[in-house]
Amino acid sequence: MIVIAHNIRSLHNVGSIFRSCDVFGVEKLYLSGITGAPPRKEIAKVALGSEHRVAWETVGDMLGLISRLQSDGYIVVALENEPRAKPIDACVPIGPLAIILGSEVSGIDSSVLDLCDHVVKIPMPGRKQSLNVSVAAGIALFALTSQAR
Repeated sequence: MIVIAHNIRSLHNVGSIFRSCDVFGVEKLYLSGITGAPPRKEIAKVALGSEHRVAWETVGDMLGLISRLQSDGYIVVALENEPRAKPIDACVPIGPLAIILGSEVSGIDSSVLDLCDHVVKIPMPGRKQSLNVSVAAGIALFALTSQAR
């Protein structure tokens, strides 16, 4: 599985995403848009060394990355709480996955969503319909890696 962190503002969230990628055996983490990259003390503080164990790369052309991954056989899944999104537990893609995480404030651009093979959301039965992006990343990685087993 590949993770793409796109326009993540908080370096602490980036560090936490690195850590979740390490825990769930993610093949590679792409950092795009305004997402910060190591070496940064704020990332290292939360990543606890995961930024050295998880393969990562910064990418300038997000749409090109999605097209390239799809050409390489990846199923690209956006994690976004929006009307067309299906519950993550209903998404059982067959094949290698690339999951996109978006901005804490504005989510994922519609131009990016339009290129994705699936848009999924984490069901939230409570009143607050929002999770921290790094928390959502951990939940999504658990759900998708559990389905793959």
